Amino acid sequence: MSRVGDLIRKLRRLPRRQNASAMPTVRYATSPLLASRTPPWRVKFLIGAIGLGFAVLVGRAAWIQIIHNDFYLQQGASRYERRIELPANRGRILDRNGELLASSVPSPSLWVIPKDFEATPAQFKALAKLLNMKSAELKKRLDGNQNFAWLRRQVDDSVAQQVAALDIKGVHEIKETKRQYPEGEAAAHIVGFTNIEDEGQEGIELAYQKQLIGRDGVRHVIKDRLGRVVESVGDLVPADDGREIRLSIDAKIQFYAYQRIRDAVAAQKAKAGSVVVLDAQTGEILALANVPSYTPSDRRNLTGAQLRNRALTDTFEPGSTMKPFIISWALETNRVKPDTVISTGNGRMTIDGATITDSHPHGDLTVEQVVQKSSNIGTAKLALQFQPKEMWELYTAVGMGQKPQIGFPGVVTGRLRPYKSWRRIEQVTMSYGYGLSASLLQLAQAYTVFARDGELIPITLLKRDDGDETATPKKLALRTDYKPGLGASTDDMVPVRGTRVFSPETAREVRKMLAMVTANGGTAPKAQAMGYSVGGKTGTAHKQEGKGYSGNKYRSWFVGIAPISHPRIVVAVMVDEPGNGVYFGGDVAAPVFSQVVEQTLNRLGVMPDLDVRPDITAMQSVEESF
Repeated sequence: MSRVGDLIRKLRRLPRRQNASAMPTVRYATSPLLASRTPPWRVKFLIGAIGLGFAVLVGRAAWIQIIHNDFYLQQGASRYERRIELPANRGRILDRNGELLASSVPSPSLWVIPKDFEATPAQFKALAKLLNMKSAELKKRLDGNQNFAWLRRQVDDSVAQQVAALDIKGVHEIKETKRQYPEGEAAAHIVGFTNIEDEGQEGIELAYQKQLIGRDGVRHVIKDRLGRVVESVGDLVPADDGREIRLSIDAKIQFYAYQRIRDAVAAQKAKAGSVVVLDAQTGEILALANVPSYTPSDRRNLTGAQLRNRALTDTFEPGSTMKPFIISWALETNRVKPDTVISTGNGRMTIDGATITDSHPHGDLTVEQVVQKSSNIGTAKLALQFQPKEMWELYTAVGMGQKPQIGFPGVVTGRLRPYKSWRRIEQVTMSYGYGLSASLLQLAQAYTVFARDGELIPITLLKRDDGDETATPKKLALRTDYKPGLGASTDDMVPVRGTRVFSPETAREVRKMLAMVTANGGTAPKAQAMGYSVGGKTGTAHKQEGKGYSGNKYRSWFVGIAPISHPRIVVAVMVDEPGNGVYFGGDVAAPVFSQVVEQTLNRLGVMPDLDVRPDITAMQSVEESF
C-alpha cells in the first residue's frame, strides 16, 4: 500500500496543464505498475500450456496422418472413388442335347426418387395403369422412403418404354436380369424357378443354386463431379458367371410325356397324374412330368397342388406292381419254376381271420399266369414261403424305403416297416403292394432290375459325361450315322454299373412274364406299342382315407420296359383318382405308357423290333409333333 500512496502523492505535485483537454503523459517504462515483476510460476504455466497444446496438436496430427489414417483415406476416396459392381450372369440350364430350359435375359426395372417426383394428375393415373397398380398403392409407395422406392421390377420392354414416354420427373429405369423358361409348364417341376432376387426357390434352380449363381466382380474407378469415369484404380476383379447345368432330360421327350399325361388326366377327369421315363442303360431320367403344373415365369395365383412334384414327393401303396419282385425271388431261390402250377381256388383266401380276393376266380395258374392275371392269391402263397427278413431284404435291395440319390429337393424315402413287427397277413398284403409306400420314381428305378438283367442301377437328373466312371454313354445324342439294328441300341453305349439283385436268367424269365401282361389275355393289352415289344405291370389300389381305405377313390398306374428283347427305357405312369367310371391301371395308365414308349424310342433312334406296316405319313406326323 505504501508504494501506491507514494504514486498518488507524486501525481498531486504535478502542475496542472493549461489546456484542460490535454492528457497527462505517462512513462510506461518508469511506471511502477508495469514495472512490477511477474511471478515465476505464471511464466512456467504459460510456457507449459503452450507446449502441451503443441504436443496435443502434433499427437493428433500423427494419429490422423500416420497411425489411424484408414478412416480419413476412406472418406477422401469416397468423394471421388466409386465401386462399380460387375454382376455375374446366372448359369443356364440345358437339356441333354443343349436345348434351353432356363436362361437369364435383360429386363428393365422402374424406380423413383419420391422427393423429386413431379407428375400431373393425368400422368399419375397413366403411370398407375401401366404398372397395374391402384392409385392408392402407387401413392403409398411414394409416401415411404423419400430417397428411393421400387415402382415395378422386371417389367416388359413395352411397359418401360411407355413409362419413359410419360416423361415424369423422378422416375428412373435400371437394367436387371430375369429368368426365362422356354419349356413352360412342361418342365416346370424339374427346372423350378427363382425369386425376384434371382435366388432359386424350387427344382434345379434351388438344388444347384451355388453353382448357378456365380460370383459378382468389382471395378474401382475415379469419377468427376458429373459422374463421368476418369480412370480405373486398383485391380479389376472380373465377374465369374454361374456354371451351366446340363440335365439328362430330353426336352422333346419331356414335352410329349407332359402332353400325354395332361390329356389322360383331362379325359379320365382325374385329380392328378405323373410320368417318369428312364434310360435303362445309363440310369438317366429322360422325362419327369406332372399334372397339374404351372408356368414358372408367371406364378400369380399359384397353388400348392400345382407346385407339387408328385413323381418325387408323393408316396402311395404300389399295389400289384410289386408282384413281379415276389415272383422273381421265388424263381431266384428255386422255390418254383415259370410253369409251376399254383391253385388260386375260387379267388378267395382267408389268413388270420382276414380275407383276400382276386378280381376274378382263376383256379389253377402257372407262375407265369399269376403275373399275367395279377393274382393276389397266387402271389400271397409264394410270399408265405419267404421268411419276413428275406422279403424285407428283397424290397430294400430294389430301393423301397430308401431315398433316390438324385440331389433334388423334396425327394422322399417312402415307407417300409421293419420286418420284425410283420404279422402274416401284413406280409401277405405287402406281397401285392399294400402296407408299404413308394414314389413313382422309386418304382421306375426298381424296374431297372428287369431291364438290366437283374441289376438295380443308380439314376440321375444330370447328363452323364463320357468321362463318368459310373456310366459312360459313348454317344447318346442323335447322329446322322447312328443306325442301330433290331433292338441293338444298347451296342452304342457303355451301360452304368448297377447292384445285382437277381441273376440274368431270372430277370429274363420275368421279362417274358411282363410281356404276357401286355399281350391278349393279360391285364394291359392297351400298353402295346406299334413296332416295339413291351412288357410291364399294372397297379390299381384304393386310396387311404383316415385309418381305412376309400371305397371309390383309386390310384392307377403302369410300370413297364421296352423293347422287351433289348430293353432301352423304363416308363412309369400314375393317374390319381380317375373319375370317369374307369380306374384299372390297364385302362387308365397303360395307354399313356404306349404313347410315351412309341415317341421316346423313335426319338432315341431305336429301331422297331416287331413287324409293322410302314406308314410314311404317320411317321412324318410323329416327327412334326416334336
